[in-house]
Amino acid sequence: MAMKMDLHAIIEQMETGEQDAALAALQSYNKEMNQCFTFSSEEKQDREHLGELVLGFLNGELQPSCQLACLETVRTLTRDKLCLKPFISRSAMSTLARYAGISVASAAAAPDHSKPMHGEAEGEGGATEGESGESAKEASRPSENADQEVIVEALKSLCNILLHNETGQVVAADLQLIKGVSERLKQCHDSPWNQEVRFFDLRLTFLLTALRVDVRAQLAQELHGISLLGNQMDATLGLCWPNTLETARPGFEGVPPEELPPFSRDQTELAMEILKILFNITFDTTRRKVDEEEAAECRHLGAILRHCLMSRADGEERTEEFHGHTVNLLGNLPLPCLDVLLLPKVQQGSIEYMGVNMDAVNTLLGFMEKKLDRGHKLKETLLPSLNLLTESSRIHRETRKFLRSKVLPPLRDVKNRPEVGSAVRNKLVRLMTHIDTDVKNCAAEFLFVLCKESVSRFIKYTGYGNAAGLLVARGLLSGGRDAGIYSEDEDSETEEYKEAKAQSVTPQSTTPDVEQ
Repeated sequence: MAMKMDLHAIIEQMETGEQDAALAALQSYNKEMNQCFTFSSEEKQDREHLGELVLGFLNGELQPSCQLACLETVRTLTRDKLCLKPFISRSAMSTLARYAGISVASAAAAPDHSKPMHGEAEGEGGATEGESGESAKEASRPSENADQEVIVEALKSLCNILLHNETGQVVAADLQLIKGVSERLKQCHDSPWNQEVRFFDLRLTFLLTALRVDVRAQLAQELHGISLLGNQMDATLGLCWPNTLETARPGFEGVPPEELPPFSRDQTELAMEILKILFNITFDTTRRKVDEEEAAECRHLGAILRHCLMSRADGEERTEEFHGHTVNLLGNLPLPCLDVLLLPKVQQGSIEYMGVNMDAVNTLLGFMEKKLDRGHKLKETLLPSLNLLTESSRIHRETRKFLRSKVLPPLRDVKNRPEVGSAVRNKLVRLMTHIDTDVKNCAAEFLFVLCKESVSRFIKYTGYGNAAGLLVARGLLSGGRDAGIYSEDEDSETEEYKEAKAQSVTPQSTTPDVEQ
């Protein structure tokens, strides 16, 4: 009951229309509610009324401290998904977009946007009003940190609305918020914005692209999202380019990847948001033909992703999460662009195979094995890396032969069934009878590709019973080879295998020797 009285008292202070009274009341409310994420249903109407009053204040001229207090209250109130009615109108979201500096309404059409509010940086709203050229860039530069705090609170409120409310998502798309935030994202090199502004710009972009297919397409095509966000990643990680598709870090050119310093927590936090957005807007690139310009953008992005894959974040857990997002995005790139993983020159300490630098492929294999060993949520955690290795093997002979040497080395053990043992082959064969169809098929497909889609070789390494599922699905149970294009290489049956097979005696086996 005391809490309800407090809210009534705050509303009374707001209804006076006096900034000082409102400021004191809101600061008290914000302090008390700062960590509140659950709300009582009986106060719903009062919270909605408070929201309307706060928006009324935000549409007037306010001193900076009152701007900030009002927006902090909005951020708290928008955590309640049942209390969003005041905030999802076009007018309310336009107000929040203006405070966030991402409004795209023209200054001429909105006179209140054309002059700075009390305490507002000159042209703050103009940062992202769809202008181009130096004037737009200059207009968006903040003059003091207080303004950036205001921007962050408005961005957080917009993120809350998008997260909880479909109407808010529609209005955000209609208001072209993606255009406004993209304009600010262009200022990635020598950025005037602090870490929080940059992070919540990216978080808002992620939510827009995750929740709205139309915004996803708009960012990808009209706003050249791959190039825009590739530049963001480049600037965030502080990369330099010794050659067209070769990345390095200034002062560390030629240093082996394992000796590079880890990325900072701030860098990793921003980079992972960028990776998630890029995943959203490239989701269909593997399923359609890309033109020459888009292919060049994807190859450039692939070079950055290779650097991510070969780099560490601040701590092992963070590194694994960072690599996970990197692998997810690599899986979206057009297959011909994956050759950038193999392009760097072989250096001292590099893993070389057939004259090619296999550092990135080896890292991918290690990442896949780690997920395989963990055995947790395999569909979500294992399949992205396993699919990526499969497709890379299918299109690059050197990658396939390198992975075959690691995963399917010459058979020496023909006494135990293929699924028995601790080698990566044994673990993958065990997955071929997994309860999840996607996991089962993906594991089988990877091994089948490493066998150059040769039925006899596939059966030899996985066993007839384990192989049957894929072979039946392909109509290959009678033998032969699928229609893949593969180079001629070593004989299916190595000398080691022939020797081991000749010595094996398996009288109790219910499966033929060829399974081994």
